Amino acid sequence: MRANPVVLVHGSRTSRTMWRHQLGALAAAGVDAVAIDLPGHGARRDEPFTLDGALGSIRDGVHAVGGRAVVAGLSLGGYLAVEHRARWPQESAGLVAASCSTPTSSALRPAWLRLARWIETWPDHGARLNERFVRLALAAEAADDLGAGGYALTSMAAILQASGDLDTFGALAAADSPVWIVNGRYDHFRGTERAMLAAARRSGAPARLVVVPHARHLVSLDAPVAFDRVLLESAAATVRGRGVPSRAG
Repeated sequence: MRANPVVLVHGSRTSRTMWRHQLGALAAAGVDAVAIDLPGHGARRDEPFTLDGALGSIRDGVHAVGGRAVVAGLSLGGYLAVEHRARWPQESAGLVAASCSTPTSSALRPAWLRLARWIETWPDHGARLNERFVRLALAAEAADDLGAGGYALTSMAAILQASGDLDTFGALAAADSPVWIVNGRYDHFRGTERAMLAAARRSGAPARLVVVPHARHLVSLDAPVAFDRVLLESAAATVRGRGVPSRAG
């Protein structure tokens, strides 16, 4: 049986270039894959970010690889991948939701929104601060991949505004395709990973929690080989979960 294709959805402020390592691994395994740019990011930085536009971009990616795919996203991309699966379950061969185990309705969101709006008023929109954090957090090659498509430095406030009402737990329970919840062990967004796993299983979906040792929030860049393995496993699984381990952890 041919592997499911994979659609990769980047995190906020970055672009499809962050998936260079994963695209190489999938291609080497003969898996069709595409990485998309969300509105306001990468080659589409001149477009405003909207939730409907972002979900439409994922659908375009899925249709480009045949109309049904594993959708894998990190951080913002993870929340959007969860929502895509809930709204269009017929398009979902599986879900890899990475680094998104904190509800977007977090009590901290208003503070994050105020901070984002303030930084976006700076003359450089926070470019120097962003570059410093990236270079401190990642190895050189990973940092280059993250930034190769440029940074969407004026998109964060719009993202926080648009995503605040997403019901990630409800969305996880709304479809039955296989789910992988992936977090770096030291990710600050891990708080509700077990609750997310339980929500995914409420629909009868096979679901697995993968915690990657030594990795942080940008798990696909901190531990690319481990993340590649999850993608290859998800691509090999069928919509009913064949090959998906039932264990958590």
